[in-house]
Amino acid sequence: MDCTFIALAACAAVLIAPAAVRAADAASPKPAASAPPIAFSQRVLGNGLKVYSAVDRSSPNVSIQVWYGVGSKDDPQGRSGFAHLFEHMMFKATRDMPAEFMDRLTEDVGGENNASTWDDFTEYHETVPANHLRRLLWAEAERMSALVVDAANFASERDVVKEELRQRVLADPYGRLFNLAIPKASFAVHPYRRPGIGSIEELDAASLADVRAFHAAYYRPDDAALIVVGDFDQKELDGWVDAYFGPLKRPDQPIRRVTAQEPPRTGPGTYDAYGPNVPLPAAVLTWLAPDKGAPDAPALKVAETILATGDSSRLYRDLVHDQQIASQVFAEADLRQQLGLFVVGAVMAAGKTADQGETALKAEVARLRDQPVTQAELDRAKNQLVAQALRERETAEGKAYALGMALMLEGDAGRANDDIARLEAVTAEDVQRAARQRLADDRVMVIRYRDESKKPAGEAPEPAAAVASTAGPPPPVSSGPVASLALEGKRQAPPPPGPPVRPILPEPAERVLSNGLRVIVVKSSDLPLVTAELTVGAGGVEDPPGLAGLADMTATLLTRGAGARTAAEVAADVEALGGSLDSGASWDGSQVTLNVLAGKLDAALPILADVAVRPTLAADELKLERAQALDALSVDLEEPGSVAGYVARIAAFDGRLYGHVLGGDPGSLKRIALKDVRAFHARWYRPDEATLVMTGDIEPERGFALAEQVFGSWARPDALIRAPSVDIQLPPARRRLIVVDMPDSGQAAVAAAMRTIPRADPRYYPAIVANAVLGGGYSARLNKEIRIKRGLSYGAGSSVQASRRAGLFFARVQTKNEAAAEVVDLLLAEIDALRAAPPADEELTARKASLTGSRGRDLQTSEGLAEALSGYALQDIPLSELGRFEPSVEAVTAEVAQAFARTLDPAGATIVVVGDAKTFLPTLKAKHPELEVIEADKLDLGSASLRKPAGG
Repeated sequence: MDCTFIALAACAAVLIAPAAVRAADAASPKPAASAPPIAFSQRVLGNGLKVYSAVDRSSPNVSIQVWYGVGSKDDPQGRSGFAHLFEHMMFKATRDMPAEFMDRLTEDVGGENNASTWDDFTEYHETVPANHLRRLLWAEAERMSALVVDAANFASERDVVKEELRQRVLADPYGRLFNLAIPKASFAVHPYRRPGIGSIEELDAASLADVRAFHAAYYRPDDAALIVVGDFDQKELDGWVDAYFGPLKRPDQPIRRVTAQEPPRTGPGTYDAYGPNVPLPAAVLTWLAPDKGAPDAPALKVAETILATGDSSRLYRDLVHDQQIASQVFAEADLRQQLGLFVVGAVMAAGKTADQGETALKAEVARLRDQPVTQAELDRAKNQLVAQALRERETAEGKAYALGMALMLEGDAGRANDDIARLEAVTAEDVQRAARQRLADDRVMVIRYRDESKKPAGEAPEPAAAVASTAGPPPPVSSGPVASLALEGKRQAPPPPGPPVRPILPEPAERVLSNGLRVIVVKSSDLPLVTAELTVGAGGVEDPPGLAGLADMTATLLTRGAGARTAAEVAADVEALGGSLDSGASWDGSQVTLNVLAGKLDAALPILADVAVRPTLAADELKLERAQALDALSVDLEEPGSVAGYVARIAAFDGRLYGHVLGGDPGSLKRIALKDVRAFHARWYRPDEATLVMTGDIEPERGFALAEQVFGSWARPDALIRAPSVDIQLPPARRRLIVVDMPDSGQAAVAAAMRTIPRADPRYYPAIVANAVLGGGYSARLNKEIRIKRGLSYGAGSSVQASRRAGLFFARVQTKNEAAAEVVDLLLAEIDALRAAPPADEELTARKASLTGSRGRDLQTSEGLAEALSGYALQDIPLSELGRFEPSVEAVTAEVAQAFARTLDPAGATIVVVGDAKTFLPTLKAKHPELEVIEADKLDLGSASLRKPAGG
């Protein structure tokens, strides 16, 4: 995973009005109590390895992380993407572990593993049941010292990285902006300007000798930190670390470091970038910023929060709500080891220009320079930052991650605790001073991003710019003996697991208020956070014909003004409490979710009640949300994976029941009127159709008392609770192969969908076990065949989406356009193989463990637990299912899993391929002559036929 600028691409739009913000400012609470510090131990081995550990018995898991001081900035000259490519290689073989053995030690026992490459470092992490800690320490020491780098694994992983690049950068309409244009335009000579994920050409130029030299140069104990957080005995941990890491040798040669210095900007600049299939232009402003440990760093983080975090952010207030020129806004204080960036930006609304975005962004930054932020804004930002730190530390892996980030970016793991105090100490004068010093108009780089059709004719390609190389001599081509995988009988076996630590599941308590509201409360944590989720039993499946998206639009509008509060006041009041309030619809229900500091729940829960029970549902807010939804959909329709998902669902359900776009299609969004929204709310938002779940640091009796106090007056209508559901008859399933031709798409998306069982069906557990074997994880069959074996995709998988009235089996893969036909055949072949024979016992056991482990990790956070309990309530599943999940999974036999797989008949499957059809259509049509072709601009998501009418 490459992490440079990817977070910015996911920034969500928020809504606000300035007058209301000022009204809410007056009553803004003071900052909440600080996040509790992470208590940790540290030591350094004789070979230079730094070791950090923190005991955390809140779950029976342990997180093992190894952070190396090498990142994308250390890529060799002409080898951009090399550190990221090497990250992939670390999951292949070692002297004693064959390729993918790390997955046997993690995923197959109910854990997980992954890694990420950043500009300054690369981190590897595993979360496993605590009794497997010793085995993972052995494995991490093994791959630090005895990695096998051979031609076959190198070629395979290089192909996988190319597919990741195509998926993240080339197929995403804004992938080129965030991954390529921003770093390239923002840095003049520093290696930070190169794309962390690389380029196809430079990945192809990498050699086996380069990889071996890179490992020798940087993957060494004195360039690494081991971080362990979870349920363990400190003395045992110290002994195991000494045994496995202590013998590793520190190389004689010094570690090569980047010494390049980015020169100060001497004036403003502009950079024009273009991409294919860019539906909305974007404008981005960047300034050079200090390193993460600099005195100004906390003030810049607070500035980022005030500008673009939450629904009360300044950028959204101005660009989206007032001027209505942007569909998304974002800001980031991207602070690193050496120097960083301060970034603000906007993806424009339909019909608006990048120049308009530039003007508006500059005006907001100027206001930050010219006048101090208000005390209420400052307090709100601090509460948000403290709450964010708390949420990040709900799990062992989150705590370990906080220590690692502080160590790598600031040189001291203890800064994970100190930085919170530094943020709380920031004053309005600090923010203004940092803005004046760092964000001057004469040092801004303006980046305009538009569709290639806007590129001036005959414009010459940009010449390659110089990039400062790393310091020191080039790495040696050979660094001693090259490790090779030992013969099977000669390999050292990993140490055995210890005695299992059984999880202690939280006990839900529930009551029903006199008005029919069901209340579920679980005391699940001592961390001062609470999640409250109110769910009503009507979602997208209740959308009337022609009004797809009505349930989701109604839910979205709930937070856009309620009770005596405007949209801006709802946002500002919740965020002042360190909270967040989100709403939306799923297929079977609609949810409003409040995350808040536990000490602020009494003040925040009435806002949730106002939003759900007394929403304003104003015409101007509907107009704005409709425009936002249409803009977001225009982006989705340029991304092959999104289009494949929409088309597969519509075709599989023949446009009925669950067969439409949950958020609405271009036609239906324009038809939704205010009367439709108000009627939907009046019919479905009632206490006897609702469930309130509260989880986290809250005792049941307090939760019940709060629910009665806040929701007890919610009146139950006299009308029937629920009219009998219309029995929508679905036609028999039939095979369809649909190609959506998207010229110049950077990648093809392949999807297969089949109707299947509802959630209450007794075959639910056989269904999820069968899916776990087929496509439910990295080690499942689809990913093994398509990614690991053939390097044709960054990831292939499947899911069983079991809803209240029906279900959908959905498999998905993205691949290079030329391989689309091959991937279709591989996907269908794997389904047929599971239908033909039951899985072997070893495979079945491993896939069951992956299911139960994943479920356990989901329940560790207050939000994950609330979501699970709300789902049970929505699907009429007893709460006791929480404790029956693991035994129900374990009870599924290979034959029972196969029996469910036999219900997945490819003869009734919908298969969708979205991409540049000229590259794969002849091959695909030769094998599947019945296929249908729809040109992307003729696609109609509001019709079961998926085609616009002739002349439309």
